[in-house]
Amino acid sequence: MAIKRMDNVLIVVEDMAAVKDFFIELGMEFDGETTVEGPWVDQTVGLEGVRADITMLRTPDGGCRVELSRFHNPPAVRAEPEDAPSNALGIRRIMFAVDDIDEVVERLVSRHEAKLVGEIVRYGDSYRLCFLRGPEGIVVGIAEELG
Repeated sequence: MAIKRMDNVLIVVEDMAAVKDFFIELGMEFDGETTVEGPWVDQTVGLEGVRADITMLRTPDGGCRVELSRFHNPPAVRAEPEDAPSNALGIRRIMFAVDDIDEVVERLVSRHEAKLVGEIVRYGDSYRLCFLRGPEGIVVGIAEELG
């Protein structure tokens, strides 16, 4: 078998504190911070003179991590508009399973100014789900399993 597991998803950010707080409010747990630089980083990411702060967050079950990275050098570039539509090419969202979708949406909207992309909808008898746009245009999916 070629893949053992999905380790993490990288999100490049400008406001590390706001994005970190958003994901912690969602229910992720802080896993550590560091700064990376040097030839090994340059060679890995294909850029020169990299210096970046990294914050790692993990889901409560430890099964998945989100890596937030803030580039000091070279500065980050925006490849698409912050409010790119759901049908734009590329990675559009990360989906999380939650216990109470209404409570999670209320917290993220009231405390982090997240905005619903559409509506909270019911998918058959399986889920209630929605997409939220958080800090820096990051889209997260929230799904509550039914019955």
